[in-house]
Amino acid sequence: MEGTAHQAQSHDAQSYPAQSHDAQLDVGLYDAAATERWATEPDKRPGRTAFQRDRARVLHSASLRRLAGKTQVVTPGSSSQVWDASPRTRLTHSLECAQVGRELGAALGCDPDLVEAACLSHDMGHPPFGHNGEQALNDFAKDCGGFEGNAQSLRLLTRLEPKRFVRSAESGEMVSVGLNLTRAALDAATKYPWPRGAHPTDPGSVKFGVYEDDLPVFDWVRQDAPAHRQCFEAQVMDWSDDVAYSVHDFEDGLHAGHLDPNLLFAEPERQEIFAVAIGRYVPETTSPEELAAALDRLLDEEWWPHGYDGSAVAQARLKDATSQLIGRFCLSAEGATRQAYGAGRLTRYAAELVVPREVRHECAVLKAVADRYVMQRDEQERLRADQRIVIAELAEALTARAPEGLDPQFRALFADAPDDRARKRVIVDQIACFTDAAARSLHARLTARTPRRS
Repeated sequence: MEGTAHQAQSHDAQSYPAQSHDAQLDVGLYDAAATERWATEPDKRPGRTAFQRDRARVLHSASLRRLAGKTQVVTPGSSSQVWDASPRTRLTHSLECAQVGRELGAALGCDPDLVEAACLSHDMGHPPFGHNGEQALNDFAKDCGGFEGNAQSLRLLTRLEPKRFVRSAESGEMVSVGLNLTRAALDAATKYPWPRGAHPTDPGSVKFGVYEDDLPVFDWVRQDAPAHRQCFEAQVMDWSDDVAYSVHDFEDGLHAGHLDPNLLFAEPERQEIFAVAIGRYVPETTSPEELAAALDRLLDEEWWPHGYDGSAVAQARLKDATSQLIGRFCLSAEGATRQAYGAGRLTRYAAELVVPREVRHECAVLKAVADRYVMQRDEQERLRADQRIVIAELAEALTARAPEGLDPQFRALFADAPDDRARKRVIVDQIACFTDAAARSLHARLTARTPRRS
């Protein structure tokens, strides 16, 4: 968000502009500051809450639709198994995360539309090829602020997704304010509430939630919020994301034939899984014995899928297992949080989501199983290496040939960019918007090469 857009609205920490109709509706414990929008606008349909509008805007956005063309874990058509017909994409993951988050949030007193909007938008900033593409873009963008999918989501929501424009008080030109969501919705979608290099415990962390030139809107979103602390709705979104992808990545691995559940009883295999979990998904102080106990608790459940042959009965049993796991993880968090905070409505900064340590271990083990048997396959590493080449060469080609290759929206931004650093950020924004197929297609055209096979 450019400072000029902020100046056009004249917001400050002590005063708020007149609220649109929807901000005055009964939204429980959400006050006028929570339902304020960066640019004041009237409601087209009286009777809707501010957060219903937020949800609708995210649901109808092009950025959300593009997630249908971005791989989650298993690439469609990559398996030899006939039952691997429809693996999840980033879009289906976001829809499932939204369903989990909406119900968990509502059970704890959050506005369900607010939590759903955050869950739907939490992955919108992911570039082609997911975390692999994220790393490649971060390498390319290291001298213009880096790249982080969560920071890119904020940028899309507040700047890049065309929905609302305001006239700049400084230049008189129309400036995009993105979807113009409420403060609470943007805060709920902020997984890492700090800029690059400002991680509260690890300054070297690659995780951050805002780029330097988006700090004006970030500071507005975080007005009066405790430093570095997620709001309660963001914590619900974050846990719902963990629940959805840990369970569904495991399910997709079984569907694709990459995982034999009987391997989870073999000691050498178990030790490899625990090593992956400790290396990536739990604190290093976690013991393998704790993870073994977590895995055994799951294996001992009557509904656990001990085999999978693709039959209708096996599919139904697997689907029941995913439902049981989601319920287990969400109900445990709901119960522990209620035990800590009581039965009232929990919103914004009135509480912290409590997830029992044992349940976090169970979730981490599922993540590690999918990591070990799906993401670490040799063919996946070859694919990731190829994807990194595509992103690097595409970025290089666009740098050399822009504005050729840029969509009209980004051509205009490129032409208006004041310096090389800003022009490079436009190229990063353009690449991040591509689907996997669009990135490969443009890469092939600009480099005059045959597209690589996925």
